[in-house]
Amino acid sequence: MSDYTPKPEHKFTFGLWTVGNIGRDPFGEPVRPRIPPTRIVQKLAELGAWGVNLHDNDLVPIDATPAERDRIVREFKQALHDHNMRLVMGTTNLFSDPAFKDGAFTSNDPKVRAYALQKSMHAIDLAVELGAEIYVFWGGREGTETDAAKDPVQALQWYRECMNFLIHYVKDQGYSLKFALEPKPNEPRGDIFLPTVGAMLAFIETLDDPSMCGVNPEVAHEHMAGLNFTHAVAQAIERNKLFHIDLNAQKLTRYDQDFRFGAEDIKGAFFLVKLLEDNGYNGPRHFDAHAYRTEDEEGVWEFAKGCMRTYLILKEKAERFNQDPEIQELLSQIRQWDVELQERMHYSRENAAWLKAHPFDRAALGAQGYHYEKLDQLTMELLLGVR
Repeated sequence: MSDYTPKPEHKFTFGLWTVGNIGRDPFGEPVRPRIPPTRIVQKLAELGAWGVNLHDNDLVPIDATPAERDRIVREFKQALHDHNMRLVMGTTNLFSDPAFKDGAFTSNDPKVRAYALQKSMHAIDLAVELGAEIYVFWGGREGTETDAAKDPVQALQWYRECMNFLIHYVKDQGYSLKFALEPKPNEPRGDIFLPTVGAMLAFIETLDDPSMCGVNPEVAHEHMAGLNFTHAVAQAIERNKLFHIDLNAQKLTRYDQDFRFGAEDIKGAFFLVKLLEDNGYNGPRHFDAHAYRTEDEEGVWEFAKGCMRTYLILKEKAERFNQDPEIQELLSQIRQWDVELQERMHYSRENAAWLKAHPFDRAALGAQGYHYEKLDQLTMELLLGVR
């Protein structure tokens, strides 16, 4: 049996809010005590993780005094140092406090939008102080329950204005920081602006420095909209915009479940891991998921081990897929290559005239089979461990 032990070189990370989740849901109170950030660092290091991520208030309470803030940060830095861990990504909590109930960057109240910028600048400073090089923006409250309340065109303009402000702030401070924007279709708002990876990629191109900004797609978020997450990630990879990724599991079109990676849709998880590994993704593999509400702290660490172990198992399966002689022979038949035709599909007047005149055998094209049933069955057999 292969060794599926996580190691730092695998670049697995967890947010303080993930393993630190206390099991509260909209219908139930917490079921386990809060785990201190320093203990989270210690335990994740023991399990083979590479680093941690945090929202500003995961570490520093929103009402902490400057002295309390400095003490907390100092202790956390020491824990990172003692356990050879790093802070990989930071983000701002712009959704928990009642001040953000109408949104942060898209609130109808300009004072809220200004406060959101203030809070974000302080949070960026904190993340950079702790060593982060990636900064995520999740607009969880940037949306509506009733479209009577907001002009969506104006709201997107406010959103862009705030993002541009922070882009220039980071540049002015001389920080080496990339922004990763995270889409989600709904929850906690009825509808959230910029709901999918494609929408977010389009929005990024309107910002003052698109090269500084990419996406942070999440399995559950695209699955909430019934979409194919692997295709969304492929679009980000193709545009060199995959700056960070959130791995978890989710039943299609449900609320945001944040299950352990691989707990649902194992074939989808396999093709996602294969996509990342085949394309040389070298960024963090972040597990934005929670242990079941049934678990105590011991169960939380089993959850964390399970996320990493499943990824490594699927990584090995992807390697076997790429080396399986029958699968590869079938793929070589399926993925036909015609050098002349490929060149003819690069536009020129000559190629256009050639294609217009070429005698394609339409009946033969329609009659051919592609062997996808056999390919999918071989894939399933590989995943089920009989190949």
